[in-house]
Amino acid sequence: MRQPLPHDSVTPRSDSTQSKKQQVAEMFDRIAGRYDFMNRFLSARVDLYWRKKALASLQKSHPKKILDVATGTADMSLLAYRMLRPDHITGIDISEGMLRVGRQKVQQQQLENKISLLSGDAETIKAIDRSFDAVMVAFGVRNFENLQAGLSEMRRVLRPGGSLVVLEFATPRNPLFRALYNWYMKRWAPRLANSFNTDGEAYAYLNRSSNAFPDREAFVALLKQAGYTNATFEPLTFGICCLYTAQSPY
Repeated sequence: MRQPLPHDSVTPRSDSTQSKKQQVAEMFDRIAGRYDFMNRFLSARVDLYWRKKALASLQKSHPKKILDVATGTADMSLLAYRMLRPDHITGIDISEGMLRVGRQKVQQQQLENKISLLSGDAETIKAIDRSFDAVMVAFGVRNFENLQAGLSEMRRVLRPGGSLVVLEFATPRNPLFRALYNWYMKRWAPRLANSFNTDGEAYAYLNRSSNAFPDREAFVALLKQAGYTNATFEPLTFGICCLYTAQSPY
């Protein structure tokens, strides 16, 4: 097991004796029913643009088998099927509450034969080596209990030359915009969540974990340490989100 990073110790509740993995799973179980609505509301639907941008980076490689890590309510899996038309998508998540919502959405779109949603952990993926053409993670890597272990495990299941696509929140570099963004995420996002009967602590954790996350060049360096090649990043929307792409070596 690789040594944990300082980011890995950022948890939803500092006063809890549970592991980060347990806390994250329970947190997402609590907010699963309102998760999609809050994503659209708090981001003013910009998160849809980010997801489409990430998936567009996979269009040239035409992946047939895709793994969606930390799939949540299957937003990325469903969008990936519409945009990429792969043979099959497997989504994994540690929150059964999120998976239940995702399975309902998959069933409503009659895609049960194309998208499978399973209980699973990024650090111990239940798949053989080199079994996927692409792996994607949308706003999930900051929740890993051991980020380096998760990156290595995802590379293990990628075929040679396969693509990794990661979307994650970042800290804006512009001082003024960073201050405004932190004010919004620290003060207003939790209050808005509470007003919609959603766990405000979850959005306070989002801000803490995003600020602690090793973004941009630091995350690219971690990707290279995990054995990926052609690792790059692209800031999106004033730098509040980054798109990372990398490949498994041939």
